[in-house]
Amino acid sequence: MNFHQLHIFYTVSEKGSFSAAAQALHMTQPAVTMQVQSLEEYFGTKLFNRSTKKIVLSDAGRTLLPFALRSIELMRETDQAMAAYTHMLEGRLLLGSSLTIGEYVLPRLLAPFGKTYPNISVMLKIMNTTQIMEEITKHQLNFGLIEAEVTHPDMVIEPVMEDELKLIVPGDHELAGRSEVPLEEALRYPFVLREQGSGTRRVMEEQLLARGMDLGELQVVMELGSTGAVKSAVEAGLGITMLSPSTVRHEIALGLLKIVDISDASFKRQFYAIHQKSTLLPIHAVTFLSFLRQHAED
Repeated sequence: MNFHQLHIFYTVSEKGSFSAAAQALHMTQPAVTMQVQSLEEYFGTKLFNRSTKKIVLSDAGRTLLPFALRSIELMRETDQAMAAYTHMLEGRLLLGSSLTIGEYVLPRLLAPFGKTYPNISVMLKIMNTTQIMEEITKHQLNFGLIEAEVTHPDMVIEPVMEDELKLIVPGDHELAGRSEVPLEEALRYPFVLREQGSGTRRVMEEQLLARGMDLGELQVVMELGSTGAVKSAVEAGLGITMLSPSTVRHEIALGLLKIVDISDASFKRQFYAIHQKSTLLPIHAVTFLSFLRQHAED
C-alpha cells in the first residue's frame, strides 16, 4: 500500500466511476483499475461493489475512506510546510484569477516571486469565477484566485489574502484634505460604483445592510463595468467610490485620487484560492500560494 493508491481510491469514490477518476488524475482507466485492485489485494477485501451501471463503496471501502482523506490532507499540509524551503523548484504554473486580483494585486507580487523562484514560470488568465471553475475542472488551470467565497462539491476553497475597501475621492474633492470621515457623512455624497453583482459592489452593500442601512438611499449616479472605468469617472469628479487601495496606487502617487479612511466602519473581505478536491496541487503551486500568504501585506 502507498499514498498513490489511497489517492486513486479516494478519487474513484469521489467521482463515482473509474473513468471519471482516470480523467481527473490524468491516468488511463486500466491503470486506475489496476491500482485499486492492488489495494484490494493488500487488504484482502473488496473496496467497491461493482455493477453494470455504477460502483459504490463496500463496507470495507467506507471504513477506509476517512483514512484515505486524512492521508491526502496530511500530504497537502506537508507540501505547505516545506514550500518555504524549496527554492530550486521549476515548472509552469497555470493560474486563473478574477479581475481585481489579476490586474492590481498579483503584478506587484510576481516580480519578487520570480526572483525567489526563477525557474517557475507563471501563466495568468483573468476571467470570472465560473470560467475559473470550469477550467480547473477541465485541468486547464492548476488553481484560481477569486474575490468571493463559493460552494462547489468538487472544489477546495480557502482564504489566501485579505483586502479592505476604502473610500476613494478625487484629488481636489472637499473630503480629500481629511484623513477620515464617519460613514454617515460619506454616504451623503454621490457614488460611482461597479455594476450589481461585482465582488467589490457586493462587499460594500453587505456591510451597509449589516448596519441596517437602506441601499435605496445611496446616491448612485453611475454604474460601470470595470474598475478602470470607475476610477476614470471619479477622477473626472462625477462622484466618489469604494475600491481596494491596490487598484489606485498609480492614481494616488500622481495626486489624481485620495484615500480617505471611514472612521466607524470596516469593509474587509477575503480573496480565496480554489482548486479541485481530488487533485493534489503540484509543489510549485503550493509554493506560490504560500508566497502569496506571506507577502500579501508587504
